[in-house]
This record gives sequence, C-alpha cells and structure tokens, in this order.
Amino acid sequence: MAVETRTIRVDYLARVEGEGSLYVRFRDGALEDVRLAIFEPPRFFEAFLRGRALAEAPDITARICGICPVAYQMSAVHAMESAAGIVLGGQIRALRRLIYCGEWIESHVLHIYMLHAPDFLGLPDAVQLARTHGDLVRQGLRMKKIGNALIEAIGGRAIHPVNVRVGGFWKAPAQDHLHALLPDLRWGRDAAIKTLQFVATLPTPDVEQEYEFVSLRHPHEYPLNEGHIVSSGGIGITPQEWPAVFEEFQVRHSSALHARVKARGAYLTGPLARYSLNFDRLPPAIQQAARDAGLGETCRNPFKSIVVRAVETLFAFDEAIRIIEQYQEPTPSFVAVEPRNATGHAATEAPRGLLYQRYDIDGEGLIAHAQIVPPTSQNQATIERDLWRVAEHGQGMVDSELQALCEQSIRNHDPCISCATHFLDLTVDRA
Repeated sequence: MAVETRTIRVDYLARVEGEGSLYVRFRDGALEDVRLAIFEPPRFFEAFLRGRALAEAPDITARICGICPVAYQMSAVHAMESAAGIVLGGQIRALRRLIYCGEWIESHVLHIYMLHAPDFLGLPDAVQLARTHGDLVRQGLRMKKIGNALIEAIGGRAIHPVNVRVGGFWKAPAQDHLHALLPDLRWGRDAAIKTLQFVATLPTPDVEQEYEFVSLRHPHEYPLNEGHIVSSGGIGITPQEWPAVFEEFQVRHSSALHARVKARGAYLTGPLARYSLNFDRLPPAIQQAARDAGLGETCRNPFKSIVVRAVETLFAFDEAIRIIEQYQEPTPSFVAVEPRNATGHAATEAPRGLLYQRYDIDGEGLIAHAQIVPPTSQNQATIERDLWRVAEHGQGMVDSELQALCEQSIRNHDPCISCATHFLDLTVDRA
C-alpha cells in the first residue's frame, strides 16, 4: 500500500522579526511532525559580556534588539542593582516606567498595524493594507512615531538609547521637555481607543488554548519592569528564584533554546499572560474599554492577542500621560553603584513577554557570567503546540489555506526571532 505524505514547508516566515521557518508533515492522514525552526546564527551576547564592566551591560544588551532595546536595558540595570543591593524609587523609577511605555507603544503598534492586521483582512502585507485602509495605517504610523519620540526624550535616541545607566540616567529630561509631549500623547490615547475599537471588529476563530500563563505581578501596578513572577499554575517567586523553577533546553531543529517550567513543561508569556494575570491592575476606564471590546478578565484565544495588545497600547498612553503630569526632574539623576562580588537577577516585561537576566559580578565590578532569556525562546515550545492544534484541525484545508493559518498562528505571538538566538550548545553526532 502506498504511503501518502503531505508536507507544508515555509522556508522564510513573513512579517516576523528575524528569520525562521515552518515545517508541517502529514502521513496517511495523521499529523506526524511540526517544527518552528530558528536558524539565525548565534550572536553570543552572553559570551562577550563576560569580562566587561557592569556599567557596560545596558549599552551592550540594548543591541540585542532594535525594536525592544529598552527591555534589555531595564532588565540589565535592575539585575546590576540587585547585585549591588540597591532599589531605586521616586522620579528615577517613574522615568524608567515612562521609557518602557514608549517601547510598548512603538512595538505594539508596529505589530498591530504592520504585521498582524493584514492576516485578519486577507491581505498579504502592510502595503496592501495601506491601499485599502490608508487612514488606519497613517494613524498607526503616527502612534508609533509618538512612542519613538517618548523613548528619545528620555533615552537620547529612539533606537538603542544611550542615556540609560546602572543607577538611573546620565541626564534627566527637563520637565518642560516632557510636558511638550503631552498633546501628542493625548492624541495617541484617543487613537489607541480607535485602534482597540477597530481590532475588536476583526474576524477571529473561536478557539481557546490551555496555557500556563507566566508574567510579572506588582502589588499595585500593571507590570512593566518590577514585580514577582507568577503563573496561572500557582507559581509565585522572585526573579532570584527563576533558575529554581524554570529551565532552558535545546531541541535539534532550533538554534535558540526553549524554556519550560521544570515541574510540568511549556508555558506562555506575553500580552495574553500579562492581561489575564493582571486585569485587576488596569485602571477602571481601561478595564471597561477591554470589556467593550469583547474581552473578559482573562483571554485564552491566541487570535485575540491583537485585541489585548491594543488594550496594552491604550494603557501605555494613559500611563505615560499620568507619569509626565506628575513628573519633577530628579536631582541627581542617578545614584552611584559600588561593585561587589554578588549575583544579580531581574525580570521585566518586554512587549512580547517576560525577559529574565542574571549576572555574576566579581569584586572589581566585572561580569563573570551572564544569562539572558528572551520572551520568544520561552514561548517557542508553546507556539509549536499551537501549531500542532491548528494543523490537526486544519487537515481538510488546501495547503495554501492551512499554511496561511499556521503563519497567522505564529504571528499571534509576535515572535522576535533575532532576540531568541543568543544561545547555542552545539552537539555533532556522526554515529
């Protein structure tokens, strides 16, 4: 009897940051294999951080990603300060939260308008979206520009900011400089409401997935760069305890490590997790906006992640306005951090999810060991599980339709593949 094999292969995934491929194989009507392969070369950030001064970490880690450099900087400075036994508050803390708002705005808006929305409208790319929904795209581009301007006002430039340092900022922005951004931010908040209303109308499959959500949780705030690590499966730990509960592991088909909860396996971090674990930390007006968009207090439909991102975009504009209205320039703009032999851990919420960093520092303030665990590598196993479910339910589709649905399923999680390729443990088996 002939064996029927049906294969769907996508060599280069479109509309994701970085390079990856998708492989799906059916054999005799049964799904046999699904692989989301990351094949970018390793970038060795952890290796060349070794021997560098702790003060260099924010500028080096920022180069990991041009879309979310602030997240890498914030995790680095918090980890260094953790090693030094320092916790910063006041206006320095507020400025860190504010620059993070700028990154959430520019990253979420980029994904919503340029990478994800075309999927729901049956369009191949953002160029076609601009032809059919020109006003929407222009609105999105202006929103993203406002996010970039906010990062630049605090960080010195929009991409790879240079004003962030261990202990605070090299120079604090003047009050009137930040106040000048308020008209655009208020326009952006209104535009974010329109964005949420728009994405709420997009057609989404009626599916729910069983995820273990993992995110930060703060006692009083929607989490950005501080909090404990919690999960829907009962985890409640400090960032220092991450290695005891989570672990990284390698798979043959990827040059990026995966991650899992040691006790039970894959988990999901990112907007769905943050929202579902922290809905009660959103301001009441934004909670209501989420309900008006059709969301409950939790969301397990990955295709509705675009709606959750729009909620977080609205929150980021609202939070930025609140911080600026209360801002007073801190003097001094940083505190000195004295090196000591210690280990520092930190976790912050990058737009795509939890970003964990750990550093071993020697008595001269040099980095002896670095570990950086980006959201995409943590999510990769769960993304593959989503693909298995999509492929199993879509066996009756023609290949082109199933391929499109699988690619959309990947884009639901907005993977930043370049960020996920810092690790490579190469084993060559010639047996």
